[in-house]
Amino acid sequence: MNVTPNSSSLLSPPELRYRRILLKFSGEILAPPDGSRGIDPAQAKAIARRVQDVHALGVQIGIVIGAGNLWRGHIGVEHGMDQATADYMGMLATVMNAMALMDAIEQLGVPTRVMSAIEMRAVAEPYIRRRAIRHLEKGRVVIFGGGTGNPFFTTDTAAALRAMEIGAEVLIKGTKVDGVYDSDPLTNPNAQRFKRLTYLDVLNRRLQVMDSTALSLCMEHNLPILVLNLWDETALRRALLGEEVGTWVGPALEDGDQAPSAAEDASSADEARESSSDAAEASE
Repeated sequence: MNVTPNSSSLLSPPELRYRRILLKFSGEILAPPDGSRGIDPAQAKAIARRVQDVHALGVQIGIVIGAGNLWRGHIGVEHGMDQATADYMGMLATVMNAMALMDAIEQLGVPTRVMSAIEMRAVAEPYIRRRAIRHLEKGRVVIFGGGTGNPFFTTDTAAALRAMEIGAEVLIKGTKVDGVYDSDPLTNPNAQRFKRLTYLDVLNRRLQVMDSTALSLCMEHNLPILVLNLWDETALRRALLGEEVGTWVGPALEDGDQAPSAAEDASSADEARESSSDAAEASE
């Protein structure tokens, strides 16, 4: 893959762990803090600042955003709506979110384009793969709206698809927690975080990383997934500079070995400290 750094690059390319990324956000990330539906411009600005920060490093950025802050297709289906109609409504809602995020990012001086899988030329460019890649090479952030353009597919699947089409080196899922846990950390204070997982670990344990279609697509094409806390102001930047942040999901680590369990991950730091202490005592 020929990835040309942005003209605003502050670091030479070798210092970056990833040079072209696909960010996946849920629509709720734009919702008002009180949990109501809609788009909160202040939340959009907060996300835009994260994007601006890593764009300044020279990273090429594609974005896929959901629509859960505006519409949930399953609610319509539960009330008798046709599944395809409900899904198309959700796709239109993603374009609204994409436009709001585009405006917030451009207010910070970062050139941004919205490309939609559903043609609506008055508000967004039609999605054309080669044009999207050209935008990235020119240093523009590209927000992909309209999902895949087809019903029955989630924005997770759209993110996996677009990541592979543009040659992204990693799919980064921004959430409100700092990785993948064995249970919900917001309700279980004893939940343990995984540092790394294989695709099969996620599928077999039924961990809520992405839907199975998206995950299988990533697994088939060896596209790594990084789950991190987007509300940590430095997490995304640190991850792109090579620091171990969040939870990494990818192929088997070594010779088919599976990733360690959450308990093993949680105890690894304690073991390291104990080893260091033992070594210090032995040297005295």
